[in-house]
Amino acid sequence: MFDIKWIRANAEAFDAAVSRRKGGSASASELLAIDDRRREIIQRLNEAQEQRNALSKQIGQAKAQKDEAKAQALMAEVAQLKEFIPQGEADERAVERELHDALAVIPNLVFDDVPDGADETDNVEYFGANGTAETAARQRAPKPSFSFTPKEHYEVGVAARDMDFEAAAKLSGSRFVVLKGQIARLERALGQFMLDLHTTQHGYIEVQPPLLVRDEALFGTNQLPKFEDDLFFTPHGDSRLALIPTAEVPLTNLVREAILSEDELPLRMTALTPCFRSEAGSAGRDTRGMLRQHQFNKVEMVSITTPETSIEEHERMLGCAEAVLQKLGLHYRVMDLCTGDVGFGAKRTYDLEVWLPGQNAYREISSVSVCGDFQARRMDARYRPAGEKQAPRFVHTLNGSGTAVGRCLIAVLENYQQEDGTVRVPDVLQPYMGGLTAIGGQ
Repeated sequence: MFDIKWIRANAEAFDAAVSRRKGGSASASELLAIDDRRREIIQRLNEAQEQRNALSKQIGQAKAQKDEAKAQALMAEVAQLKEFIPQGEADERAVERELHDALAVIPNLVFDDVPDGADETDNVEYFGANGTAETAARQRAPKPSFSFTPKEHYEVGVAARDMDFEAAAKLSGSRFVVLKGQIARLERALGQFMLDLHTTQHGYIEVQPPLLVRDEALFGTNQLPKFEDDLFFTPHGDSRLALIPTAEVPLTNLVREAILSEDELPLRMTALTPCFRSEAGSAGRDTRGMLRQHQFNKVEMVSITTPETSIEEHERMLGCAEAVLQKLGLHYRVMDLCTGDVGFGAKRTYDLEVWLPGQNAYREISSVSVCGDFQARRMDARYRPAGEKQAPRFVHTLNGSGTAVGRCLIAVLENYQQEDGTVRVPDVLQPYMGGLTAIGGQ
């Protein structure tokens, strides 16, 4: 969400930045024209109210002088103003809503050094703030090699009889899955492992948030109004609630309409929750297997910081997500998303893409984004700088998957599969699996 005063003061810079975004069609001139109408209405209202106050004094003076004719004439003028002012106030509310709605659908402005591009094919591999390809390679597990043709995850799961898409379709339709037995336990182990890692080693506070949220929360984290079709809603009294598409929504909104003290920052939270997405814009994509589901589990990380520390926090959060894949021994790469692929609310996004040998391709398993004050303005989330008497400032927000549990399950099944149909359990997960070193097989 943008401050119209900032746009007025930086019109050319705003237009140039918006033009870098995919579908960026907003222009400062159009927004300022709406704001000019708003200002004009406010000015006329102020003048009318001042005139009404002045006339009211004159009426009192005329009555004191027993000049009834003058008093009646003045009262007639006041009556006309009383008719104008309510209409003016209604016009003001209408144009303020028009301006709000116009600003609400403008995506965040990316950093100047985000790579330009049209879509995901223009994303650039990222090796860390001061890294190189060589240092990144040392941190990441190599691609696995196989003496047989590796299968895709759903082939492994169905063969083990622990991944059932047909039963899920009977219950709920397409893009759902029923996990059973050892694969269900493996999925649970992955989520628990991630939570333990982030809370005991990375300094995140575990949160169990509601899974149903109001429209105001979705607006705060920019799912509304632009992505309404991707959400599942349920009636709730005279309004509605939505199933969360990601725990970013409730976690970030915990600071909604709050003024924090600087010593509370950074505030780091994590949650393991189901996520629900209608995938309205993905018809025909990834229809086989678990890659694109209406319901999936994800460990989310959210950080609330000061403006001065948000870029450093972004790199830190990326490292926390990477640690999950490193400890699981999964090969991956990090991509710096181009202007055509960065999410609506982000100023920069890093995607972690894990290697899936069954597909012979990298697939996204985590997105880590820094949003600046974009969401904070929508939520009115602020903090009071330490030792200063100045007005509270907007916080900066960040979010990242740490990671998508279902996609991590896919990666483990494909990368750790063995020729006999079993799947080796990664060392870090064995304590969560009761000491099992392998699952599956006949």
